[in-house]
Amino acid sequence: MEHGAVIVAGFGFRAGASVFSLCSAYQLAREGAPPVTHLATFADKADDLAELANLLFLPVIAVAPEQVVGLQTLTLSKSSLAARGVGSVAEACALAALRGREARLLAPRRISQDRMATCAIAQDIAQGASQ
Repeated sequence: MEHGAVIVAGFGFRAGASVFSLCSAYQLAREGAPPVTHLATFADKADDLAELANLLFLPVIAVAPEQVVGLQTLTLSKSSLAARGVGSVAEACALAALRGREARLLAPRRISQDRMATCAIAQDIAQGASQ
């Protein structure tokens, strides 16, 4: 990953979530956040994020399940815990995508209007302090 300000929108979503679901969650999460530079989700769902990535002209970071082990999230979702072992897939993926950097979530994850997708924004702490 390149140097400079890196702002990651992490996603969690159900099978069958549409690009509209993803976009809804993204727009809600983006309110008041700095410009996003990357999208992230679990590797097995990265292809499902491609349409949104193409629309936004942003690269996708594929997160391996072992990268989220032990990450502290702001949200504690029973369904995320059951499915992936983390409190929030979106929050964990956003943090994990900033591996090797000190990262923080800008806010708890936001849920799309149809409840099919979630999105959370994370930022490099050092970059956030310099902006």
